Amino acid sequence: MPETASRVVTRFAPSPTGFLHIGGARTALFNWLFAKHHGGSYRLRIEDTDRKRSTDEAIEAILDGLDWLGLDWDGDVFYQSKGAEHHAALARELLDQGKAYHCYCSPEELDAMRQAARAEGRPVRYDGRWRDRDPSEAPDGIDPVVRIKMPQEGSTVINDLVQGEVTVGNDQLDDMVLLRADGTPTYMLSVVVDDHDMGVTHVIRGDDHLTNAFRQYQLYRAFGWDVPAFAHIPLIHGPDGAKLSKRHGALGVEAYRDMGYLPEALCNYLLRLGWGHGDDEIISIAQAIEWFDLDGVGKSASRFDFAKLENLNGVYLREAEGARLTRLVCERMASEDGQTPDESAVERLGLGIDGLKLRAKTLNELVESARVYTNQRPLTFNPKAQKILSEEAIARLAAVKPALEALENWDESTIEAAVRDFAESAELKLGNVAQPLRASITGSNVSPGIFEVMSILGKEECLARISDVL
Repeated sequence: MPETASRVVTRFAPSPTGFLHIGGARTALFNWLFAKHHGGSYRLRIEDTDRKRSTDEAIEAILDGLDWLGLDWDGDVFYQSKGAEHHAALARELLDQGKAYHCYCSPEELDAMRQAARAEGRPVRYDGRWRDRDPSEAPDGIDPVVRIKMPQEGSTVINDLVQGEVTVGNDQLDDMVLLRADGTPTYMLSVVVDDHDMGVTHVIRGDDHLTNAFRQYQLYRAFGWDVPAFAHIPLIHGPDGAKLSKRHGALGVEAYRDMGYLPEALCNYLLRLGWGHGDDEIISIAQAIEWFDLDGVGKSASRFDFAKLENLNGVYLREAEGARLTRLVCERMASEDGQTPDESAVERLGLGIDGLKLRAKTLNELVESARVYTNQRPLTFNPKAQKILSEEAIARLAAVKPALEALENWDESTIEAAVRDFAESAELKLGNVAQPLRASITGSNVSPGIFEVMSILGKEECLARISDVL
């Protein structure tokens, strides 16, 4: 952290060329938590300088994904494209100071340079041929780029807050382009200028950016600015150890929302992908803010595991407030069915949600099990329920129905006692009566305890559903 900085400032800087993918979400989370933990601020910058690939839809997806995760940013969203002229002007200042120069290499020369390096087994780097040449030697018809003069001796050392001390020889750093031939700034220039202008004290990002850090470090030095602290987080891999791909779970955050995960469960899971606090697995946002620091981030890649995420989501579902889950379930039903459950169905769902959430691992599972309270008559029966409702089973339903009709108190224990009494008098096992009741009342072979379901549905609805079968 620069000595002159009095307050931590972090940033998340996605490129709006697609959705907010899961790796980006974790980077945003770590930046957000680090800023919160240290009482600082967390900024959002949209790096939209690639105008051909950047889209408004992608920007909206990123903002929506961060909002759903609860990763609110401080201040206005910073759009990198709006600072292009400022970035370019600073590069021209370096040019005036002799810290940068015009390079007049043609595309053919650069291609030949690359091919020669590959043929000799050398890394592909610009060879500096225009570094000290007189611009009067420039060929006609070539619009020059502007390159920074990198140090050619010694080494660049970064004391990375995750990776530790990392060193690269300066002879490995070629003179990178700051301004393209059309005068527009490159990503490397814009990132450094924006981080400086935003007062960023800590650059926390994926370790695929580590090689960029050495070049950016030298650019800070050229400008005479304080260099922020760097922290490069290992990437997320698939369960097989390979780079995370769509088949592993490299999807947009909205896909996880659609699959029925709660945002707090996803945040908890992403937090544990590469960071730890003892043996703690279930970590609330409040605890995460209190505990999070970069010394808890590991140096090795993490492996994404859907089974662990699903189990963790089940824990959060069980802890979630019934009213919130009822609302979320009704919203999903409205989206899937094209209509919102009616008032009586919502009321029944509210009574039954605490029993349902004990058996679900995702909101999607909860929605399906919740239909026992919201489905309208006549019910649709799944194949197993249809098989249960044999002629013999229907006869048992007809026989037990009068006992149910006679009940004055319609609660779980009273219903169960009545059905048990009937089964004993008919010399039947309880399941021989309970299973036909479940099939006729829920349309399925599985549900929460059938007597709990019957109590919540109410006497009139249950008897009507049994009558539909009879």
